[in-house]
Amino acid sequence: MTPTPRGADNRVPLDAAAPVRNPRTGEFDHVLAAPTHDELAASCARLRTAQPAWLARGPAGRASVLERFADRLEAHRDSIVDALTVDTGRVVESRLEVEITVAGLRRWAAQAPALLEPGPSRRSQVPWIAIRPAHRPHPLVGVISPWNFPLLLALIDAIPALAAGCAVLVKPSEVTPRFVAATRAVLSLEPELASVLEIVEGAAGTGQAVIAQVDAVAFTGSVPTGRVVAHAAAERLIPAFLELGGKDAAVVCADADLDHATSAILWGGTANAGQSCLSIERVYVQRGVFDAFTALLADKARRVGLAHPDPSAGGLGPIIDPAQADIIDAHLADAYARGATALTGGAFETHDGGTYLRATVLTDVDHRMRVMTEETFGPVLPVMPFDTVEDAVALADDSPYGLSAAVFAADVDAAAALGGRLAAGAISVNDAALTAVLHEGEKNAFKQSGVGGSRMGPASIDRFLRRQSLLVHEPTTVDPWWHSL
Repeated sequence: MTPTPRGADNRVPLDAAAPVRNPRTGEFDHVLAAPTHDELAASCARLRTAQPAWLARGPAGRASVLERFADRLEAHRDSIVDALTVDTGRVVESRLEVEITVAGLRRWAAQAPALLEPGPSRRSQVPWIAIRPAHRPHPLVGVISPWNFPLLLALIDAIPALAAGCAVLVKPSEVTPRFVAATRAVLSLEPELASVLEIVEGAAGTGQAVIAQVDAVAFTGSVPTGRVVAHAAAERLIPAFLELGGKDAAVVCADADLDHATSAILWGGTANAGQSCLSIERVYVQRGVFDAFTALLADKARRVGLAHPDPSAGGLGPIIDPAQADIIDAHLADAYARGATALTGGAFETHDGGTYLRATVLTDVDHRMRVMTEETFGPVLPVMPFDTVEDAVALADDSPYGLSAAVFAADVDAAAALGGRLAAGAISVNDAALTAVLHEGEKNAFKQSGVGGSRMGPASIDRFLRRQSLLVHEPTTVDPWWHSL
């Protein structure tokens, strides 16, 4: 544990009691309640004290607790969805968050016991020495999560860490803290899990204090903040697993099924109002079908409504964070100034205090524009033509990001081959943003989209384990030569 900076008061909250804005009404109806340094230190001490007993339960015992927690979340789904709806202003995605989180708990409960088997002993090059593999979890893992999927991204790393035997402290975004109380209420029904999983409100100061007191940190958020987290972790020589920004490209070949491709790309670019790191944020279409594609995409985009006045009616929810609305607005202004044309949407609307942007299809775009090179994080689909496959690869890879991408072509093998040439971790073939709903495929983030082991698939549990080798000198009549040195 690191000390509080000289002159600081350990009894003062780590972050100010700031008001939190409701994205649907524009009203400030919640006050952030960050812990003090002493309270956070006490939480970490409690988690560390409980972790050995949690580890001693063994993989199957921990799995049974995670399975029960999944049942609890499912039974209390409505209260959590209600809280998420207030946090984010949308209902459909909030329901999906709970469903995916429950599925993740059950998947890890089913898979973790086998994955945590250390494996068989093996012979070494020295005949009488055997190597017995083992592993030990990091005792306390810190998770710092963002505002776009508050529950899902608070627990997506916490669940495998818990399955591995770690205790976990979660600090979600200060933009969406209301779900914390509802989740804590459900967690309290499983005291054994609550002893090793704690969720605290807070902003940057709390996040910094978390990093200062844990043994490993998993962070999801922007590249600039990721650099700050990485630096703080490096100062303490603890591992940092970073899932950062994205500028996902979709490549549409001339032989693709345009009806299917436009539907998939529209969903991939506008689900959750485009507020996802794996949203489709730029589209490259082979020139011969460019006009047909953009006309069809624009026609479908015009029919996407707003989740207003009924937030459960589907359609696009509000922009959750006002700071993100400013970024989206700046990207659109820059694009228009450089000659872009909005076929649909293209301007913010205010309804009952909430900020909305209809599905926006842009043409006449190029890589001079911020909307083609920087993360927009809104329901904006800029579409640009290309001539050859080599051109498409060059355009898709002309980005500092490499989280995921999509390729559409009639020949699945050709599409997969093209996808394999792209510098991105997860490639959806003849679909888009598949990692939003399928978490079983192992992948790494390329370029500035992150560092660390795969967050997806069975290998993701390895991030929270430290490997050991027990080098066993077995009975022998031979004296090792090194004993005589």
